Amino acid sequence: MNFLKIIFFICLTGMLFAEKVEVTSDSMKAQDLQKEVHFIGNVTVKQSQSWLHGDKVIVYFDENNETKKYEAIGAVTFEFKKEKSFYKGSADKVTYFPTKSQYILTGKAVVDDLVNKRHVNGDEITLDMITGNANVKGSSKKPVKFIFDMENKE
Repeated sequence: MNFLKIIFFICLTGMLFAEKVEVTSDSMKAQDLQKEVHFIGNVTVKQSQSWLHGDKVIVYFDENNETKKYEAIGAVTFEFKKEKSFYKGSADKVTYFPTKSQYILTGKAVVDDLVNKRHVNGDEITLDMITGNANVKGSSKKPVKFIFDMENKE
């Protein structure tokens, strides 16, 4: 079975780590030698209750034809949900590493933590969906901004 057939099998069945993944787009281009699939135009990636939307998504595969990362580029919006976490936001680019369950958001990154009622924005935000940890980087022109609600204890 050549790489292209494997890619179509993965895309059609959508099996990654026992969760169904569905990708829709205006067009798709598979690159056998680079082990990449490019989804172009109005791309939506859905997995369980999470989704991501962008202008272009590239799926990268390793030597065993397993997904090693996704890259969403251009006006990316998303909702990431796990058992006890729910994040909603946007960025110019989002990179996802499925084996680590980690997202890296770059360029005008904005994240709203809807469970803990917190908001953060910066140049780069790393979200670890396993630990719930976040790492945010800003710059002198655009510092990190963190907004949260405090309980009024009287």
